[in-house]
Amino acid sequence: MTPAPSGLPGFLCRGPEMTKEWKTRTQLVHEGSRRSQYGEMAEAIFLTQGFVYESAEAAEARFIKPGPDEFIYARYGNPTVRMFEDRIAAIEGTEDAFATASGMAAVSGALTSMLRAGDHVVSSRALFGSCLYILEEVLTRYGVQVTFVDGVDLAEWRAACVPGTKAVFFESMSNPTLELVDIEAVSAIAHGVGAIVVVDNVFSTPIFSNAVAQGADVVVYSTTKHIDGQGRALGGVICGTRDFIRGVVEPYMKHTGGSMSPFTAWIMLNGMVTLDLRCRAMAEAAARVASALEGDARLTRVIYPGLYSHPQADLAARQMGSGGTMLAFDIAGGKDAAFRFMNALEIIKISNNLGDAKSIVTHPATTTHQRLPEAQKAVLGITPGLIRLSVGLEDAQDLIADLQAGLAAI
Repeated sequence: MTPAPSGLPGFLCRGPEMTKEWKTRTQLVHEGSRRSQYGEMAEAIFLTQGFVYESAEAAEARFIKPGPDEFIYARYGNPTVRMFEDRIAAIEGTEDAFATASGMAAVSGALTSMLRAGDHVVSSRALFGSCLYILEEVLTRYGVQVTFVDGVDLAEWRAACVPGTKAVFFESMSNPTLELVDIEAVSAIAHGVGAIVVVDNVFSTPIFSNAVAQGADVVVYSTTKHIDGQGRALGGVICGTRDFIRGVVEPYMKHTGGSMSPFTAWIMLNGMVTLDLRCRAMAEAAARVASALEGDARLTRVIYPGLYSHPQADLAARQMGSGGTMLAFDIAGGKDAAFRFMNALEIIKISNNLGDAKSIVTHPATTTHQRLPEAQKAVLGITPGLIRLSVGLEDAQDLIADLQAGLAAI
């Protein structure tokens, strides 16, 4: 146990060196816990933006170099937020993490904090619309050179990654067409030219992906999705080495204001307790739903990495050990048929979120990716009939019946 700093209430904190043998579910419940002098069982919410110092000298010392359980200002760090950062870093296998106000704050913070005018980034082109905006509009506006490649094609990665390339960025499973990028192979290519590998791991989840062990340097999440898991709060996190998180990310984030609130961190901590259980149940249901839909004449394709028909089924099995919680399918008849299908659903809700306990359908062409030109949508496979389905915790048979009723309405 770590003793409290002299003269301060402090925390009783179980450090990472004491949790080496803990399994994932145990870490999700206990890792990073900090208890005050009151010995509370549940993680406490420290709703404070500032902290009191016992002397002027103590304040000066803390600003020079704060200790592991010493805090300055909530934008810089907070005990509740720190619990969440320690817990997610342990699950990811990274030295540290920085919690952010949203998933996009994590993506933009991870990239912008390390890049300067003239730097070169290589990215897969199959990305969430807001990620594309950061790369196409924001970074290029300030002189960063961005090259887009087909994330599945290793030859394109080899051609685009050249000496001097600063970073590569990709979604380990793309939104919304569920293409997988071979993390190990792309990381080897990137490291061969000295580039930093940044992976957006949202669709793969912390449960089914071990991106750091496969070569990633930095992993980002929208914790809004599976980590919260109940649609309650926006959040994000950047995971990486301590030097990167505290030396590169933290100075940028604390001065630009993208840090996570203590209340949000408390929500995320509570979400993590059931994360493994939820993701595995959702993935099992997703596999059953995908199998039930495959071959339906009203669909032109069913996309699920756990199906043998998926062109990257072997990679999904090797990289994730699961098909994940998401699937997509293309409805014959285009937008009109897709809308009739969505409007006929009863259990499954229409929204643009994912990773929720409630199953959700999204029409990417008119929502999450609507700003893309039609030619770009066509290249990415975002057709007028494409539906993205985030499978929740409902009974799989009920979901299948709901989907069949929706298909009957087209």
